[in-house]
Amino acid sequence: MEKTLAVINGLEKVGLLSRYAIGGAMGATFYVEPLVTFDLDVFVVLPTGLGGLLTLSPIYETLRSRGYTEEGECILVEGIPVQFLPAYNPLLEEALTEARETMYADVSTRVLRVEHLLAIALQTGRPKDHERIQLFLREATLDHAYLAGIIKRHGLEKLWGKVKK
Repeated sequence: MEKTLAVINGLEKVGLLSRYAIGGAMGATFYVEPLVTFDLDVFVVLPTGLGGLLTLSPIYETLRSRGYTEEGECILVEGIPVQFLPAYNPLLEEALTEARETMYADVSTRVLRVEHLLAIALQTGRPKDHERIQLFLREATLDHAYLAGIIKRHGLEKLWGKVKK
């Protein structure tokens, strides 16, 4: 995974993405016991293209030119399936802004805060997201005041109320 993160850091350095952070199940493993996952979810802020459009094409084209191949919705980077996900709503934008700098082995990276991972799972609402929320509540060290602020700012109170029952 270190080589994969080094490649992603390189994409950021050359401006193909403005900011990134690890999310999803892989991001959760920085806070709780490892979860079963097959890919690395990388949330990104993309530079605005011509006409104000956002596109992942420059990232995929650059990676393809370096010999990396696509597999479904992912691209294999140093053997790891990576899914680049644009920050498409205010919660994800905030999560990226507040992501924590950390080291993975000898490589610097960013990971979404556990409180944002929980809020994103709450917002997404799939059965596996509900399981992840329960795992966070049982195992992660949460800043409950910070989480409450996220839930309020993003209108998730009703969903949160259902989860806490």
